[in-house]
Amino acid sequence: MDTPAAYFHWGFILISVPNLIVIGGMIVLFAIALIAPFPHGGEEGDDVGNK
Repeated sequence: MDTPAAYFHWGFILISVPNLIVIGGMIVLFAIALIAPFPHGGEEGDDVGNK
């Protein structure tokens, strides 16, 4: 914690490696949330809108 963080330099983008890891993890988590199936309720909620 006493030493400065390493930086990733790509063109005009300059970001510290720990921040890059956090942002990458957030993007992965968001992608998993989009792909993962949404949990469905039991049979009780299936009659909504069927009137």
